[in-house]
Amino acid sequence: MSEVVEVLQRRGGTASFRELRAVVSLRAIRTALDRGQITRIAKGVYALPPAADPLAAARAQGGVVSHLSAAQLHGFAVLDLPRKPQVTVPRGQHRRLSTLDCQLYWADDVPSDGGCTGKLRTVLDCARTFPFAAGLTVADSALRLGVIDRSQLAVAAGELAGPGSRRARRVAAAADSRSESPLESVLRSLLIEGGIDGFEPQVVIRDGVFSARVDLGHPELLLALEADSFAYHGTRSALIRDCRRHTNLTIRGWRLLRFSWEDVMFDPEWVLDAIRQAIAGSPGHHIAQEGGASGVAIWLAS
Repeated sequence: MSEVVEVLQRRGGTASFRELRAVVSLRAIRTALDRGQITRIAKGVYALPPAADPLAAARAQGGVVSHLSAAQLHGFAVLDLPRKPQVTVPRGQHRRLSTLDCQLYWADDVPSDGGCTGKLRTVLDCARTFPFAAGLTVADSALRLGVIDRSQLAVAAGELAGPGSRRARRVAAAADSRSESPLESVLRSLLIEGGIDGFEPQVVIRDGVFSARVDLGHPELLLALEADSFAYHGTRSALIRDCRRHTNLTIRGWRLLRFSWEDVMFDPEWVLDAIRQAIAGSPGHHIAQEGGASGVAIWLAS
C-alpha cells in the first residue's frame, strides 16, 4: 500500500492536492495515479477509486474471495491494493459473464458459496503467489494481529506442493509478528534477499534516562534502520520528537539510517548499498568486540 493511499484512507478517502503534498512527495502522488491506486475526481482533489464488491464478484463467479482481497477483508496489511477483486474458483471452471470484473485464480476444493478464504489459507495464497515482499507484508500482519502463529504457518507452508510452495515456505520462515508496518516488512525483505543478517525488528534501547525503539536494530554493531513514512513523521511536532530521539541515540553510540517510502520501494539497491557501507565502517563493531556499550541495555521486543 502506497503512502498516498495510506493518507487518503486516514482522511476518509479524499484529500486535496495541498493536503497530500503536505505529507507525501509529488512523485508518490504521480506514481499512485499511474498505478490506478488513486483517482482525480476534480481539479486539485483526489480520492480512492471505487472498486467492485469482492464478495459480490465471488458469488458471480461461483468462487470465494481470495489472495489480497481476502487479506483486506481479514484486516491484514497489504503492500498494494488489488485493482480488481481477487477470486478463486474451482479448477477447470470457466470465467462466467458478469458486469463485475475480477482477477481469477483456480484451485482444488474451492467452495462455491461466494465467501472468503480462511485466514491461514489467505496468508499462504499471498505468500505463494506474489513477490517475497508482498507475501511477507501479509504474513507479518497476520502474525501481528495474533490470528495465526508462526508454528501454525510453518507447518502449513511445509505441507504445500506445486507452484509457489518454496516461496511460501520462505515467507513462513521469515515472517515476524514484531514488524509494525508494510514499509518495515519491505525493508526487512530487502535485508533478507540481500543476505544481510543480524538485524532484529523493534529493538529497544534503554538506560536510566532514555528509552527508544527502532524499527530494525543490530545490537552488536549499534546500527539502527528506520522505515519512515510521511504519514507518521510529517508534522512539526514529529520533527522535533525525531530530532531529539536521533540525537539521544547518537550520543549513546548508535548510528541511525532512515529510509523513506521512495527509497525502499523505488531504489532498493541504493538502500542495500548504504546499509552495507554502514556495516563495513561501523564503529559499533569495535564496541561490540570490547563487550558492548556500557550502561545501555538492549531488548528485543517480543
